Amino acid sequence: METTLQVLNDLERAGVVSRYAIGGAMGATFYIEPVLTFDLDVFVVLPQTAGGLLTLTPLYEALRARGYREEKECVNIEGVPVQFLPAYNALLEEALAEAQETQYEGTHTRVLRAEHLLAIALQTGRAKDRERVRLLREQASLDQKYLAAILTRHGLAL
Repeated sequence: METTLQVLNDLERAGVVSRYAIGGAMGATFYIEPVLTFDLDVFVVLPQTAGGLLTLTPLYEALRARGYREEKECVNIEGVPVQFLPAYNALLEEALAEAQETQYEGTHTRVLRAEHLLAIALQTGRAKDRERVRLLREQASLDQKYLAAILTRHGLAL
């Protein structure tokens, strides 16, 4: 995983992505007991094209040039299936902007805040996301005022 994060940092330095942060189940493991997951969800801000469209093509091309290949909806980077998820709404853009800087082993990375992970899970609303909401509420050290402001700003409720 550390080498995977180093590749992500290289992509950010090269401008292939403007910003990234770990989210999903793997992101939640920074705050709660680990849960079973098969991939690393990486939320990204992508550079806009001249026409204003967002595309994953330059990201996938940069990864292919480094020898990494797609496997279904993921790219296998150093043995870790990574799913790239563009920030497609205001909640995700905010979550990426406010992601926490941290270290994984010796490598710098960013993880979405627990409050944003909870709000994203609420917004997504799948059964596994509802379970993640429950676990975050029970196990994570949440800033309740900060969480309430996020939920209000994005029209979500617990």
